[in-house]
Amino acid sequence: MSMINTRDIMETIDMITSENLDVRTVTMGISLLDCIDSDPKIACEKIYQKITTKASNLVPVVEKISADYGIPIVNKRISVTPIAMLLGACPSADPVEFAKTLDRAAKKVGVNFIGGYGALVHKGFSAGDKRLIESIPEALACTDIVCSSVNIGSTKSGINMDAVRMMGQIVRKTAERTADNMCLGAAKLVVFCNAPEDNPFMAGAFHGVGEPDCEIHVGVSGPGAVRAALAKLPKDAPVDEVAELVKRTAFKITRLGQLVASLASEQLGVPAGIIDLSLAPTPAVGDSVANILEEMGLESCGCCGTTACLALLNDAVKKGGVMASNHVGGLSGAFIPVSEDDGMIKAASCGSLTIEKLEAMTAVCSVGIDMVVIPGDATAEVISGLIADEAAIGMVNSKTTAVRVIPAIGHKAGDILDFGGLLGYAPIMPISQYAPDVFIHRGGRLPAPMQALKN
Repeated sequence: MSMINTRDIMETIDMITSENLDVRTVTMGISLLDCIDSDPKIACEKIYQKITTKASNLVPVVEKISADYGIPIVNKRISVTPIAMLLGACPSADPVEFAKTLDRAAKKVGVNFIGGYGALVHKGFSAGDKRLIESIPEALACTDIVCSSVNIGSTKSGINMDAVRMMGQIVRKTAERTADNMCLGAAKLVVFCNAPEDNPFMAGAFHGVGEPDCEIHVGVSGPGAVRAALAKLPKDAPVDEVAELVKRTAFKITRLGQLVASLASEQLGVPAGIIDLSLAPTPAVGDSVANILEEMGLESCGCCGTTACLALLNDAVKKGGVMASNHVGGLSGAFIPVSEDDGMIKAASCGSLTIEKLEAMTAVCSVGIDMVVIPGDATAEVISGLIADEAAIGMVNSKTTAVRVIPAIGHKAGDILDFGGLLGYAPIMPISQYAPDVFIHRGGRLPAPMQALKN
């Protein structure tokens, strides 16, 4: 007997037409390990050739699937091997040339973003890592669609505090370098603990070394569909009914993603990777994770009870989504990017949502302090302190956490920064300016927690 009946199909069509349901991204992961060369010019040429060959049909195939099946597919993206791994072979190379090559290749095949200009330094720096990290501000300023991520900690290895100190400075410099363009560079840079190697979402996507040569990942969305389903529940329905409804809705949303992944894999002749179950919001009204939490019974996202509602949502999305997919990976949960979520923007503007509350929420959801705009006078050490706090939550809870903050150079708390498009706009949120400088400048390695010893 089929798992999908006519009523389910009609409900899914309704989600697409009236509730902002979409497949957020089809991301092709491409390994660049066979492009390593001691001559940087040859390495860049190999990278350009490999990306433009492997991804030559990505956009037309995905657009045809979207048209044939009536499924909105918002983004087409590419993730590649962390570029620092290629830099180790050519000590004299200018890393920015690699970023420009990625930008050129991604534009040639017509994708929205390319991720992987990054480094994995959770246990220390290998050849090429520091050079890449130091080049990030310039690389993100002189390219348009390149995204960068750096993994500075993990549950198994602890936290590289030297990298934490560096990344506070890099986030600030990246914002300064793009100050004339809404500090946009910092919106394309994310600092991870426990970074997943198969994440289809930007800015954190990269192609891990354990992945195959080329594969297709799909990231689903659908906060609007979940909120609309909850709106039909009586206000006195118990929370286990709320959870059950979210689970069933997540199943239908994810089934759509699995269909797209299977079709894209078959038509591109590339193995299917994972489905990322994350509920990814947009600035569109009604397409908000914050609104789901409010539909559960909160006056405004950020009030007491928000973390509990988010924990319920995250768990139910995973339980429903796992049943609907062959392989689940990436981040898989609920995203809380402030500037990309209409409800989060309103909650931050009225003061019910603070950075401290967001940090608490990240203990139970799938990312971290994401697309949060902070005052331009926040020091590099304050940013490093925020990165260290988030990394500690991820490390101790064996989960992915991340920081993507935008220091609004020349602006203060209460002002608004508008990025446009999917990146949205956000009020500048106040952050504690008390200095963690002595702690941040200690450096060294914060030891892994006891649960690292699971072998």
